Amino acid sequence: MARMNTGRLILGGLVAGAVANGLDYVINGMLMKREMDDMIQRLNLNQIVVNDSMMTWIIVDFVYGLLLVFTYAAMRPRFGPGPKPAVASGPRIWLTACAMFAGLASMGIYTEQAFIKSAALTFVSTMVASLVGASIYKEE
Repeated sequence: MARMNTGRLILGGLVAGAVANGLDYVINGMLMKREMDDMIQRLNLNQIVVNDSMMTWIIVDFVYGLLLVFTYAAMRPRFGPGPKPAVASGPRIWLTACAMFAGLASMGIYTEQAFIKSAALTFVSTMVASLVGASIYKEE
C-alpha cells in the first residue's frame, strides 16, 4: 500500500482551504448576510467581537481543507484516484460540521431556516473545495 504524500496532502489541503475561505466569504458575507445580521442582533452580540473572530474562521477553513484532502487521500486506495473519492469524502466532513451546527441550531443560535440555507450552501462549498484539493493530491 502506498504511503500518503505529505507534501501534496498539505498543498492540496491549503488550496482546498483557500477555496473554502473564498466561498465562505461569498456565502457568509453576501448570501447569508441578512441571516448573520439577524443572528448578531437576536443574540445581542458585539459587532467588534464578531468581526475579530474572522481570523479564527479563516484558520477553521484551512483545517477543514486539510481534513477534506486527508480524507480523500485515505479513501483513494479503496476507490482509486480521481473525482469519485473526492465526491465520496467531501460529504463525510460536511456532515460532521453540520451535526455540530445542528446542535447550535437546537440551542436557538441559528434559526431553522438559517441552518438549512447555510447547510445547503456549505455543501456546495465543501464539494468544490474537496474536488479542487483532491485534484492537487498525488501519491507519487
